[in-house]
Amino acid sequence: MRRVTFDLDVLRSFVTGMELGSFAKAADRLGRSTSAVSAQLKKLEEQAATPIFRKSGRGLALTEAGETMLGYARRLIELNDEAASAIHDVELEGWVRLGLQEDFGEAVLPDVLGRFARAHPKVKIEARIARSHELAERIVSGSLDIALAWHCGETLPYSEHVADVQMRWIGPTKRIETSLRHSEPLPLVALEAPCLLRTVATETLDRAGLSWRMAFSSPSLGGIWAAVAAGLGLTIRTDIGLPASVSAMTPEIAGLPALPKMSLFLHRKDAEAEPVAARLADILLDAARQALPENTRASDLRSVA
Repeated sequence: MRRVTFDLDVLRSFVTGMELGSFAKAADRLGRSTSAVSAQLKKLEEQAATPIFRKSGRGLALTEAGETMLGYARRLIELNDEAASAIHDVELEGWVRLGLQEDFGEAVLPDVLGRFARAHPKVKIEARIARSHELAERIVSGSLDIALAWHCGETLPYSEHVADVQMRWIGPTKRIETSLRHSEPLPLVALEAPCLLRTVATETLDRAGLSWRMAFSSPSLGGIWAAVAAGLGLTIRTDIGLPASVSAMTPEIAGLPALPKMSLFLHRKDAEAEPVAARLADILLDAARQALPENTRASDLRSVA
């Protein structure tokens, strides 16, 4: 079997295009022409010696080999960037204050802290897990440097849109006999008010003309998962960070109304972040995009050819 050495620039264009949902956008972000990115994709398939893309409507989708390649490409680029940072930013010192919405605490934070600490051992991180509205307030007050949070209705001056993620009805993985009958109010499980998703759930049911009752309320996400797993009611979240004890439901099958998408933003305290905060923001964005559901990341892309 011949030995293949993949071109990291090619892999970076590939991964960027998948994350942005468009190789034309990837070309713009990477400062390349669309024809150059198209040539890189052809080179990738030649190096892989197998099709990476397949036709899907008017665009492109990944083959099974392409899905495998995407996972390895991310890991190779991550290691490359980590090595570059460790060498060039070896003297990076100080501390940075990071905020994360609860859904990302377990799904993203360990990876982010591990990657950053390996590259910048002299930097101290203060991390806070909180609800989106609190994170936004802390960014405005200057008590956080960066924060990953759902859009809570307040537009902050230095924010970057990451993705629009589909909200889902969440029930117990092990189906339990509950009172989810058409003649009875739908039991809801939600965080204590004020809560963006609590409001979305009740307003969606009201518009659909479905009665509901608040069956369980908790100040913590852990309490929500416990109540849903026990069959006390349904909640709404995204597919991010779901524990094994709960699972997303298909609205049509359960007779539930469709839910909207929720916008994810990376907030920064300043327009020009300090080098420490800027590097952590890059790692956070990369980890967050990898944690997004597959249908949120681009699996169907416009060709740049």
